Amino acid sequence: MTTRPVEPSPADASAPAEAPLPAAPAVPAAPFAEAAPPLHRPRRPRPVLLLVSGLVLGTVIGGAVGFAVQANRPPTPLPPIQVALPSYPAEAVDPVAVAEAAPKPPAVDGDLRKLLMTVPTGGTAWADYPDTPTWITVGELAERSGRSAEAFRRLNSTDFRRAVEVNWKKDDLKVRVALIQYAADRAAEAKTRASGYRLKPFADDANGGVQVDSEPLYWAETTEQYYLGTALAQRGTLVMQVEVFGTRPVNPDVVKDIAKQQWERLV
Repeated sequence: MTTRPVEPSPADASAPAEAPLPAAPAVPAAPFAEAAPPLHRPRRPRPVLLLVSGLVLGTVIGGAVGFAVQANRPPTPLPPIQVALPSYPAEAVDPVAVAEAAPKPPAVDGDLRKLLMTVPTGGTAWADYPDTPTWITVGELAERSGRSAEAFRRLNSTDFRRAVEVNWKKDDLKVRVALIQYAADRAAEAKTRASGYRLKPFADDANGGVQVDSEPLYWAETTEQYYLGTALAQRGTLVMQVEVFGTRPVNPDVVKDIAKQQWERLV
């Protein structure tokens, strides 16, 4: 029996035969990335920690050793306290006799107006201030100061007793002379008041002096200027105060002359 070869169909005859796809080139497999080895930092010594540990350990050990040594020692007795005992006189003290024996400031009693100098020839009244020796109150005395409230408190807190004053005006000068007295035990206060300035002596036996200002001042609540010369002195509980006001710098000799006249009436 004879077999025929199979002929391709028309459709198969018209279609070209598909060429076989080329084989993809072989890609070599990438090697596996090796894992990074762990970092191992070298251990370093810690000097600060070692130093602190050594100090703490040394303190503890030293304290323990010192306590053990001291605990085994016998106690050392302290020396007796040396205190001087108060001593008393054999006889009772008479306080009156002691007070009388103590030094006293010169007594200035009586009418202080009689100790004030009189207005010199040619002097006239100055405003409404007294031109004859007159008693003045603590309020009037404080009012003479630029800080009247402060002066009032100070006078009352230092046992102010009494005061007198006389005023006059002559030529272009205005003068005020005052005597201020404190209580019997306030001689120190009088001395302080009489030495509170940079004073230059006006008499050998006077406990005080004279000061003349070179800069002008102002009358209270006005723009009017004046220059001031001051003299102060102390005798016992009494303070002598001389104030000279001028329209120009006051001559120190004028202030010294008035201060000498008033001081002579006190001694």
